[in-house]
Amino acid sequence: MPEPLVVGQKLGRDFPDGSGSRIAVLRDVDCQIDHGARIGLVGPSGSGKTTLLHILGGLDRPTSGTVEWPALGAIDQLRPCGIGLVFQTPSLFPALTVAQNVELPWILAGKKHATGEVGIDLLDAFDLGDLADKLPEELSGGQAQRVAMARALAVGPKLILADEPTGQLDSITAQLFFDIVLERLAGTDTALVVATHDEAVAARMATRWTLDHGRLGPNWSGVRSRC
Repeated sequence: MPEPLVVGQKLGRDFPDGSGSRIAVLRDVDCQIDHGARIGLVGPSGSGKTTLLHILGGLDRPTSGTVEWPALGAIDQLRPCGIGLVFQTPSLFPALTVAQNVELPWILAGKKHATGEVGIDLLDAFDLGDLADKLPEELSGGQAQRVAMARALAVGPKLILADEPTGQLDSITAQLFFDIVLERLAGTDTALVVATHDEAVAARMATRWTLDHGRLGPNWSGVRSRC
């Protein structure tokens, strides 16, 4: 059995509330992500989904508990090849074109020789080829989300963490978007975790994690790729 990609134990995260107290956003979360997992992370706004993704991706540290990446290495080895991230808020580099944004992980990984071919292939897959030379400010919100996913897929990471990647897409476009994502990941052992309010998107994942007030509820499926 291969080592898991991520293991979180008793994860807690709290933040100051400005009045001298602290607000607990995550409480005693135990979780594990295995190779090839397809996980839908659901829960109401403010339930801690984004915070959990940031901790699992090494962008934030838990206030309590531990997070490790057995199959990926130390925290400074997670990017660009270990974990691909798709943020809820705009994350494209404004001074780079669409094509350059998609190719950036390849450049950071030292694979410059393949950047053009990979970038064009991914942009075409997401029906963005005609936007390759545009700057992020020239894109709609939905187009920017698709570019961000193309960038996350670029180097074939072991894990993709996506925070509301269809938040600015209509329901039909969101399903077509996930058709492409799942097709690109078919036959690979890349794990995908998607935080979403879209029930149709969550239903396409093999495993469901449900967060409410920072705690994981009993609504899950799967065996090892679960909290």
